[in-house]
Order: sequence, then C-alpha cells, then structure tokens
Amino acid sequence: MEHFDIQNLTFSHAAAKGKLSLDGVSLRIRAGEFLVLCGRSGSGKTTLLRHLKTVLTPNGKRSGEILFCGTPLAQVSGRDQAAKIGFVMQNPDDQIVTDKVWHELAFGLESLGCDQTTMRTRVAEMACYFGIQDWFHRDVATLSGGQKQLLNLASIMAMQPEVLILDEPTSQLDPIAASTFLHTLRKLNEELGLTILCSLGDFDTLITGDMDAKTETKLVETYDLPDIEVLLVGHHGSKYSTGTTLLESVTPEVGVISVGDNSYGHPTEEALLRLTDAGMTVYRTDMQGNILITVD
Repeated sequence: MEHFDIQNLTFSHAAAKGKLSLDGVSLRIRAGEFLVLCGRSGSGKTTLLRHLKTVLTPNGKRSGEILFCGTPLAQVSGRDQAAKIGFVMQNPDDQIVTDKVWHELAFGLESLGCDQTTMRTRVAEMACYFGIQDWFHRDVATLSGGQKQLLNLASIMAMQPEVLILDEPTSQLDPIAASTFLHTLRKLNEELGLTILCSLGDFDTLITGDMDAKTETKLVETYDLPDIEVLLVGHHGSKYSTGTTLLESVTPEVGVISVGDNSYGHPTEEALLRLTDAGMTVYRTDMQGNILITVD
C-alpha cells in the first residue's frame, strides 16, 4: 500500500515571482518505508514535506496531485490528517504548546477528543516507550533540546499516526542527542512498522573510490579525518576495501554500496560483515548506481 503518491508536483511561493521551489516532483512512499530526503539548504526539502499535510502547506502557485492512501490529500479531513500524519518540525520550541511534559504528551489526544481512559493509557505507554518517566512532571522550559525533540516525537506517537514526517529534526541538536534521536526513529520503523519520511541537511560523507585497505591506512595516518555520518563503500564492496582501520577511524553510521553493473561478485560477504560488525546500517543502490535510500 502506498501512503503517499506525489504526482508531478510543481510549486512556487507567492513572493517568489515565479521561481520554482518544486519542479515536477513525483514520489511514492510505501507503507513501512523509512525514506531519507537529503539536500542542501534551500533545495526545497521543507517545502515538499509541508505539502504532505494541508494545514502546513505554504501559500503559492501549485500544480500536480498528492494522494494519501489513494485519496486526494485535499479531500482527507483535518481530523484524519492530524491523527494519521505526524509532523516533527526542525526547531523543537516551535512545536511545544504547553508548560508541562505530561500535558504536552496529552495535548494532541485532547485535540482529537479522546476519552480520559484512552488518553491516560496512551500517555503512559509513550512515557514508558521513550523513557520519559523520570521527567514526566517537569516544566518543558527546563528540558534540553534533545529532550524537547523527543517529547515532540512522543506526543505525536501518542496519536498513533500511520506516517511520521520529520523536517531536519536533528539540526538543532548536539551530536549525541542527534544520534540518539535517529536511533529512536529507526526503532519505531523496525519495531512498529511506522512509515517515516525524514529530511536531513548537512552531513559528513566520505568517498574513498577504489582505494584498497593499504591506501586507506595511509589516508588515516596522513590526515585527521573527522567522524562521518555516511561512507560510500569502496570498490562496490570489495573484500580488499573499507578495512577495519578506516572504519574505526571515521566511525560511520551509514554505509552505501554502489552496486552498479559489475561482474566481480561485489559486494562480498567479507565486506558486509566488516560493515555490520562496525555497527553501520548498510544500504545498496540499484543497478544503475542511483543512491535512493529506502528501507522496506
């Protein structure tokens, strides 16, 4: 089943004098997928995501169509959109509306008109699932940025949405909080089957090309390499590339293997084992080398 089917969406903001923010975008988001939308600042990521919830759609000129579960999004009621389509904003403070953690968890359920028993049950479940029990009664103003963003996520999940949309949710967080938050998203996708569409802005990427392990070691010894988020795995996943020395030096979170059309038998089992042993999430491209990362 497709949660969203975006068909040839074109859009320009009202004040943009005809300059297009989106130009013929077509995208299908299937149930259970975890799709990451990457791009530089100003590339239209936020504009696209906000089109997936009517109340957030920006003013301007648009053409094309957006279907939600086969129905034009404009025909889906506001209540159904609020319950079924969760949206986490970039700045945690922009989304919090109450003064207490427990009240923030219950606010969305109150807006949907849920009864007290349902609200108490779901709030308790989310507090437990997200580890919020220890600060359940605190003032929201005393929370860290990471705690606020986690609270936003928990508040949305209390409404049991079918789709979760996140607009650069880690951009305001420190590296540790960001890593914890992304791990939580992965857990939601894997354990609950939640469909997730998440945009990310700047991230550190390393492309080593066809370096073998010996050359990679020289690279590590010569340069002070930073920790990275994404590693484009060398030589299509050859057993002679992406060695342990490199992996321990840059500690990547995600590995992308460009499969392409090769006759070498890559990626090899040896390479895949090294990547997973390093704690990485591994994705592979299609046969044309397109790096569109989705998780079924």
